[in-house]
Amino acid sequence: MGPGTRVASQRLAGMTDWGKICSNDSMPSHSETRVVPYTADLMYRVVADAERYPDFLPWVVSLRVLSRAKEGEKDVLSAEMLVGFSALRERYTSRVVCDPVARTINVTQVEGVFRKLDNHWRFTPEGNGCRIDFSLDFEFKSRLLTAVAGTMFAHAATQMSHAFEARAKKLSEQPHQ
Repeated sequence: MGPGTRVASQRLAGMTDWGKICSNDSMPSHSETRVVPYTADLMYRVVADAERYPDFLPWVVSLRVLSRAKEGEKDVLSAEMLVGFSALRERYTSRVVCDPVARTINVTQVEGVFRKLDNHWRFTPEGNGCRIDFSLDFEFKSRLLTAVAGTMFAHAATQMSHAFEARAKKLSEQPHQ
């Protein structure tokens, strides 16, 4: 399979193909399963490197790590992110749990504009690349903002997914130091 191949036959329970948007009541959600031509370790490192998000993720204006801790093998961050589109700017703080052994990253908002924000990443070696399983559930505190964001959500999720993959491509092409 080539880069960006849709993987319909390898769905996990509750997950849909790359780019599908689900709606349960008023809370938008997004789930993806995708095989990419980069190692699971590289993709994990790209997503776990939150401080670099403003360098390559669309709409991420700034990100500041407020604290770092270890819970066994897991790295736990508290991070404040400012996202923006046009004149709209919103700031929120999340708890990010990175497990390098399991190659999983789980993010939950602890303060900010969302009533709920949870996202989960899992990177599994597959052939010469890896399978990425990603899910995102969110609901803004404002129903109006949820309705407006929901109309642009599919486009934004796809753009961000492509940005992570482009970052992995760029890093994989750099000479090892």
